[in-house]
Amino acid sequence: MPPRQRLSPADRRAQLLTVGARLFAAHPYADVLMEQVAEEAGVSRALLYRHFPSKHALFAAVYQQAADQLLAGTRLDPADSPADQIRQGMDVHLDYFVANRHAVLAANRVLAGDPVIQTIMTDELDALRSRLLAVLPLTDEGVREAVSGVLKSWLVFVRVLCVDWLTHETCTRTQLREVCVGAVLGALGPLLSEDPAPTS
Repeated sequence: MPPRQRLSPADRRAQLLTVGARLFAAHPYADVLMEQVAEEAGVSRALLYRHFPSKHALFAAVYQQAADQLLAGTRLDPADSPADQIRQGMDVHLDYFVANRHAVLAANRVLAGDPVIQTIMTDELDALRSRLLAVLPLTDEGVREAVSGVLKSWLVFVRVLCVDWLTHETCTRTQLREVCVGAVLGALGPLLSEDPAPTS
């Protein structure tokens, strides 16, 4: 074990999250051992468990951090068309999914019934839906409720489709993105007063 660095509790937690994120991205969930996390971080297992009492707790913290970063990276600019905004958000998420395949599959397959992990994902999807509602051209409250329902269903569709794609890449990444974008634009078209994908 390398010499231990003296860090503040916040810096130590951040370091452990970085190591945990790297290992969960590189290996299936079952193959990641807390002993390995401690060794790579250069800390004792006791110190690791002081910050994260279980592998599940560490993974949940890693996934919460990822969800926060994905939201921060999804910049919906009202100056862009809805189609371009959705593409930007899809690209941010697909970048993460591809780079962290094992972590995404763990959250959606291995821990599919875990309430903590599911809450993290649900909260992120709800935040994305709220952001999209804020930038779409909605004319009245009734339309807003209808669009909100469509977006909720579409986000679940995207999640399922992307997880399946990570397991069996049956199309290119660009094709996957355009399928997802096309699905929501087609579904929203009849509800919006403006074309969400105007032709240039």
